[in-house]
Amino acid sequence: MPTAELSGLYALIIIGALLGLLALGVWIGLALTGTALLAMLLFSTRLPGDAMATTVFGSVTAWTLTALPLFIWMGEVLFRSRISEYMFRGLAPWMSPLPGRLLQVNVAASMVFAAISGSSAATCATVGKITIPELQKRGYPENMMVGSLAGAGTLGLLIPPSIIMIVYAVSADVSINKLFAAGVMPGLVLGGLFMLYNGIWALLHPSQIPSDDLRMSLVGKLRASLALLPVLLLIAAVLGSIYAGIATATESATIGVVGAFILAAFQGGVSWAFFRRTVIGAMRTTTMIMLIIAGASFLGLAMGFSGVPRMLAEWVGKLGLGQGELLIALTVLYIILGCLLDGISMVLLTMAVVLPMTNAVGIDPLWLGIFIVIVVEMGQITPPVGFNLFVLQNALKRDIGFVSRAALPYFFIMLLMLVIIWYWPGLATWLPGRMGN
Repeated sequence: MPTAELSGLYALIIIGALLGLLALGVWIGLALTGTALLAMLLFSTRLPGDAMATTVFGSVTAWTLTALPLFIWMGEVLFRSRISEYMFRGLAPWMSPLPGRLLQVNVAASMVFAAISGSSAATCATVGKITIPELQKRGYPENMMVGSLAGAGTLGLLIPPSIIMIVYAVSADVSINKLFAAGVMPGLVLGGLFMLYNGIWALLHPSQIPSDDLRMSLVGKLRASLALLPVLLLIAAVLGSIYAGIATATESATIGVVGAFILAAFQGGVSWAFFRRTVIGAMRTTTMIMLIIAGASFLGLAMGFSGVPRMLAEWVGKLGLGQGELLIALTVLYIILGCLLDGISMVLLTMAVVLPMTNAVGIDPLWLGIFIVIVVEMGQITPPVGFNLFVLQNALKRDIGFVSRAALPYFFIMLLMLVIIWYWPGLATWLPGRMGN
């Protein structure tokens, strides 16, 4: 058994090798695999080829991962259809009377699209594709337009179905259905906080908000809301089937793909070229994620042979850190990682070490999943690798500094959300607790 000092040295070697490969521009999945091979050769007597074959095959053929490519495919279909146009048409009349007016459409539309996409970048890109021209045409302040889109786009990770939740659930061995349920209330609360900030800002800067040009009668609003009905039916079919216990996550993902194609067909957008583009897009994203999952699983096995996770857990226990102190340290860690890596890589890189540490202080892995998703959301708007920042930078042709500054208030709102779920953990655990086993 390695001593604490040796385990610390092993950890430094592993982390140094990984950072070196990433700095050289090696793909994340291959960097993880290469680091794991090095760790196996240095710290284990087991043949690395045999261990890699068994671990990689087992990690990418897990039945629970079947939902991953299906939800990605559903998001691709919706992203390439005209669904966002229908969302804007249905939501704008209801948001226009609120403080902030059409800025609130960015948040409301992101919440709706998040419930059918599972991706932060796709949510940000799809909603922005429609709302940015409309808001620019009406003269809304660009910093608020960009900031609200960057912040609200992150809800694609928290409001189920979420791709990163599936990845975490497989890594942490928790129920995907329960993790989806755990994200609902925090997602709604976080969306509400974004809208509250937009409203307060608008009340403090009334001259920068254009006048209401979408006044409608109640009948007119209800008629406009019919455009939302297909989307809401799809959300009800996908999420309702999970929460009612009728379908597993994989089965509900299948329902989502079929429903997304039906919606696209009604819009007249389904063709062989459309089908081909959605399949290729979904395959590219899925294979990228699977390569990272395979590498992370192999690295987790290699770290297990080195004894690092066990020694870290024992070290945390000896330090006497409480749950709060450990979570603060993890928040800082993930914010730093968010400056360098995408969300899925952050989760898969850290699970082998983080889970033993959090288990040692009695943190519920289901609650931890929501905590990590929120911190990863913060990474989506943290330069220089925040994906939402890139999406908006390309859409507006503005520099990354402007987009980052515009998104900064929403970063602090997510920090506030971490405090809220710490003091009221029931926000994340109440609904899964009602689902039974």
